[in-house]
Amino acid sequence: MNMRNQWPVLSIATGLAIGLLAGCGSETGGTGGTGSSLVIGMSDDVLATDPASGYDPGSWLLFDNVFQTLLSFANGATEPTPEAAEKCSFSGTATTVYTCTLRDGLKFSNGDPLTSKDVKFSFDRTLDIADPNGPAVMFPMLDSVRTPDAKTVVFKLKYGDATFPSKIASGAGSIVDHRQYAGNRLRRDHRAVGSGPYKLDSFGKDRAVFSVNGSYRGTAKVKNSGVTLKFFHDDQAALRTAVLDHRIDVAYRGLDADGIADITDGTATGKGVDVVQGSSAEVQHLVFNMHDPVAGKLGVRKAIAHLLDRDALVSKVYQGTAAPLYSIIPAGITGHDTAFSDTYGPRPSKAQAAAALKDEGITGKVSLTLWSTPSRYGPATDEEFKAIAQQLNASGLFHATVKSVPFSRYEKDVAHGKYGVYVKGWVPDYPDPDNFTAPFFGKGNVLQNNYSNGTITGRLIPKTAVQQNRSATEADYGRLQGIVADQLPVIPVWQAKQYAVAGENVYGVENCLDTSTVFRFWEISKD
Repeated sequence: MNMRNQWPVLSIATGLAIGLLAGCGSETGGTGGTGSSLVIGMSDDVLATDPASGYDPGSWLLFDNVFQTLLSFANGATEPTPEAAEKCSFSGTATTVYTCTLRDGLKFSNGDPLTSKDVKFSFDRTLDIADPNGPAVMFPMLDSVRTPDAKTVVFKLKYGDATFPSKIASGAGSIVDHRQYAGNRLRRDHRAVGSGPYKLDSFGKDRAVFSVNGSYRGTAKVKNSGVTLKFFHDDQAALRTAVLDHRIDVAYRGLDADGIADITDGTATGKGVDVVQGSSAEVQHLVFNMHDPVAGKLGVRKAIAHLLDRDALVSKVYQGTAAPLYSIIPAGITGHDTAFSDTYGPRPSKAQAAAALKDEGITGKVSLTLWSTPSRYGPATDEEFKAIAQQLNASGLFHATVKSVPFSRYEKDVAHGKYGVYVKGWVPDYPDPDNFTAPFFGKGNVLQNNYSNGTITGRLIPKTAVQQNRSATEADYGRLQGIVADQLPVIPVWQAKQYAVAGENVYGVENCLDTSTVFRFWEISKD
């Protein structure tokens, strides 16, 4: 999978029911939205308008608003409820057959009816195209999709997966019109035909324009009359200036810690804006190449774990806009614990770091390069890695340096195993512990760090995957995190907090900032 490797900045930062009954919320359709139109700005680009290709935050923001999924995550929810579907459920206690019944009257924005044929086509198409930058990797368990009638969809899985409902509720489950998309190739005209709350009217280098889809039938109640999404292409200063000057109504994803702090404490010259904070499950890890001659030594990794001062990083680099993370699974997600604090202590310890190196037979300073990339994981990543290097060097045990390269090179070098220590960020596809463990430590490790553990891949991940009562997985996820803390293929560093800045006359942004990562255009209104 091409990880949804994201910007950790200030986009930053109980079990699935056996049967999901009809979703709550108001249905809309036919009349369009009410209220003013909005201009929203973000530093991320939208890399794809075709759901079979996009696997990045910007693209999924577009998918979440233009396309429907069978299920969706309501504001603040960690379990999906029906959206295009009227109901969905597993057959019996097994998690290998999943059946959904569609709502009546579903239509695409061009007026074409949406039936089970389109649902099957969408999933088959994503898997057949198997774009390396797309979400097909989320469905290795999917064996077949059947359509007994126009309203019924039956998914047969190769093996049990209780998280399948969450996966199809993500952008990866977007439903496209089979009349408008080829089954064996991507659509590259930057147009999109979906059945979601909005239509994509135009898409260009610097902006995308959305109008309300009057044909929409679903749970969203649209509170505006359209959205223009402006792309600031990693220019945080321009994004900040635009929201302070009221040239945009909302700034989302891309304001750095200094920008948030200035606005919060009144230093910024602009007036009439509010900082809106929400929850986030976005995380960042230090990753170790287990085949590296230096980072591959457990004693070196343990020493780093004993010296890393997360509190200082969060305070000095991120100015409180992130929280220290001592768990592979972030706070707010089932299975979160403090495995790394329990194993290496809540505070840095030079003595324990020295002992770890001694046990490894290392007596001199350890020379180490920390590899960063300047914008993919947020504008403060380089500064953060320099601070980590300073922490290591201050102990007298390391000679650490930082090198930063453009992401195009960084991604290739990581894949070829050229780095010993490097950074990875993660924005979840869905708010479940499976999405913070299986991609990192399961088969086909997306961290590309040559780590594998038979207990994790052979027992813990398969066992937790079939448990429909997600709260019942906590003990197994605790064991998994204990193994990772002992073997240290990664060290969790921080969990983001999620922010947006909006004009004082803009409402509802708080309903767009939660652990599902769904930014709901329809929740925002303006006087």
